[in-house]
Amino acid sequence: MTDATTDLRSRAAALDAADPLARHASAFVREGDVVSYLDGNSLGRPLASLPQRFADFVGGEWGTRLIRGWDEQWMARPYALGDRIGALVGAAAGQSFVGDSTTVLLYKLVRAAVDAQLAADPARTEIVIEDDSFPTDRFIVEGIAAERGCSIRWLRVDRAAGATLEQVEEAVSERTALVLLCHVAYRSGFVADVPGITAAAHRAGALVLWDLCHSAGVIPTELDAWGVDLAVGCSYKYLNGGPGSPAFAYVRTEHQASLAQPIQGWMGAADVFAMGERFEPAQGLRRFVSGTPPVLATVALEAMVELLEEVGIEAVHAKSVALTGFAEQAIEALVLPLGARLVSPEAGPHRGSHLTIAHPAFREVTARLWERGVIPDFRAPDGIRIGLSPLSTTFAEVLVGIEAIAEELRAAA
Repeated sequence: MTDATTDLRSRAAALDAADPLARHASAFVREGDVVSYLDGNSLGRPLASLPQRFADFVGGEWGTRLIRGWDEQWMARPYALGDRIGALVGAAAGQSFVGDSTTVLLYKLVRAAVDAQLAADPARTEIVIEDDSFPTDRFIVEGIAAERGCSIRWLRVDRAAGATLEQVEEAVSERTALVLLCHVAYRSGFVADVPGITAAAHRAGALVLWDLCHSAGVIPTELDAWGVDLAVGCSYKYLNGGPGSPAFAYVRTEHQASLAQPIQGWMGAADVFAMGERFEPAQGLRRFVSGTPPVLATVALEAMVELLEEVGIEAVHAKSVALTGFAEQAIEALVLPLGARLVSPEAGPHRGSHLTIAHPAFREVTARLWERGVIPDFRAPDGIRIGLSPLSTTFAEVLVGIEAIAEELRAAA
């Protein structure tokens, strides 16, 4: 064992001992062969309370109330839970709901925004998006641009960072209908200047939609105060809703009457049970819902929302900063000397809760890490992404993973 490793282990132990959130790590399932989970920004660990919560739901709300549950509470569940998630991202009540996948919600809100802008000004035919945005975001924009006869203005971003205010100011114009950007870049962890970029887009007359998938539940966010128009976020990362859990959407109050979402389902109708001949949209936020709410799929999500409400986003973020700072120290000491590169922003306001390191051997290294119970994820062409979910991750666990990365990289070389 090297002096650097000994020192890092001592630091990890001290940080865990002083961590005010350390007790929450035991609230998550920690079974199986995993010794270091470094992928909480892709899929969060499940809470250990979930078997009992699901049993209570099946035996109680579902099993005893049956279809009466819809009238008693389930019809309101997307909005009640949406308000609670909205509060976590700085949104007042009546602007957020849960339902559909991230992809479907992005499609609905991008299309609604573009259509509204085209109706108001047919010259607004351009959508601005970063060229390294998550594939879903880019694919959605490509499809809608083709459907509506729009063009795409690609922001050529630094892969180790993300879209900047200066790039957006240069890109937007009287032709811009919508700007779609990620609050936290999925590859690098770069945190965008949401208030600055939103204001710049508004000065050009554009609407802005923010993808919150890598920030919701871990980065303090103020959608209302920042003037955000629209937002979509997933719930299976830092909100720990489980694989395929439903996403959430935010529609600012002032836009709810003027946007018409394109997937007209019965739950978005003015009278859900009228079984009318034609679609008449509901007033307010409910017009953006399409199909039957995924009630069972919200049980795990609600449990994590409760925990986040108890702890507070500021405390979660403080530990995120500490975890990424310690991870960077360990990477600098153990991994970078082996030829790897850190391709994430430096510590500060532009770094989220994950780090990416790059090396040509990382695809094969990741496969070997998984075999030994160390779980980061690989991002082509050469990146290992280390995602640190503050409530379920210890400093010692981070170090175990980074030590293993160094060992496997040394073996690959």
